[in-house]
Amino acid sequence: MSQGKVFLVGAGPGDPGLLTVRAAELIAGADLIATDALVSREIVARFPKSAQVVYVGKRASTHTLPQEQINQLLVD
Repeated sequence: MSQGKVFLVGAGPGDPGLLTVRAAELIAGADLIATDALVSREIVARFPKSAQVVYVGKRASTHTLPQEQINQLLVD
């Protein structure tokens, strides 16, 4: 099994024009993207069609995935 890498990329204020060049490169080359509701639609539109996108957002007491499962997703 090949070893992947995990990068944490912040979406800043949500304007895709304000992403760093490196963040845009990492998004463009991602195999899996764990995302939440804070990521703007414009940035989501940059996600590669081939990437698996997993929504891991949390709102108030509504959690899509428990933190332990999010951690395991990143490890896997």
